[in-house]
Amino acid sequence: MNEIVTRCGQVAIIGRPNVGKSTLLNHIIGQKLSITSRKPQTTRHSLLAVKTDQEAQIIFVDTPGIHAKQAVALNRIMHRSALSAINDVDIVLFVLDRAEWTLADQYVAKYLENIRTPIIIALNKLDVIQRKDHLLAQIGLLSKKFPAADFIPISALRKTNIDLLVKRIKEVLPKRPFIFDSEDITNRSERFLVAEIIREKITRQLGAELPYQATVEIEQYTSIDDITHIHAIIFVEREGQKKIIIGNKGQRLKAIGKNARDDIEALLDCRVMLNTWVKVKNGWSDDERTLNSFGYNNEF
Repeated sequence: MNEIVTRCGQVAIIGRPNVGKSTLLNHIIGQKLSITSRKPQTTRHSLLAVKTDQEAQIIFVDTPGIHAKQAVALNRIMHRSALSAINDVDIVLFVLDRAEWTLADQYVAKYLENIRTPIIIALNKLDVIQRKDHLLAQIGLLSKKFPAADFIPISALRKTNIDLLVKRIKEVLPKRPFIFDSEDITNRSERFLVAEIIREKITRQLGAELPYQATVEIEQYTSIDDITHIHAIIFVEREGQKKIIIGNKGQRLKAIGKNARDDIEALLDCRVMLNTWVKVKNGWSDDERTLNSFGYNNEF
């Protein structure tokens, strides 16, 4: 009887901020693991997401967007996390925005110039490209920069060519036994995913600046009589930010909590009692010790 040959390996999803990396990952896995919003730098932590079938196990590494602005410690940690993934994987999945090539893309690309890791370039947002000749011209230019790369136009939002992308990834993966159990879909805990869901709702509710100065810590997480009780603290850096998150008579915080609870119940498949508080921790985003306590320096 012939032994089944399996393929297994890690795939780093990289790209500039807000290019659709997390949306793509969620559609490939078939479950929302990585939070999304229209605001850049929504993803702060690297996260492993596992897709397994009979012949292959793909271990995706969802990384923060790589960008040049590293003024505070949080951004520097995110930058290091994304770059370290490039050197520790079997495939680099470089996500670009349709037929555009920006300075931000060029900044990411410079870190790929001398690597030997196979590169697959996913040209995202295919659904909004009006002229296909522009796309072909862009692929032609990119093929000069990355002569050994595979190019696959996709739409993460519409799920166009996602199966084709996964098929190509599986073909490039090395032959080796699976690392994770077939039922595993992530290395992250439920507590981590819950905190990320709450942060997503903050990001979607608020303006351009405040979400980057807010983080979430789960203070209590217990299950009693099929109900999960969660106490979450939202940390901001100034009293004015606290007032913004709470809103008039607490209405904004209430809306954040309701939207988060709906997603958390879907994730946990049970009833959830969610309580949220907002606290001020001055300068947390530029303090290495505080960031360590929040788990930003301990990715895996």
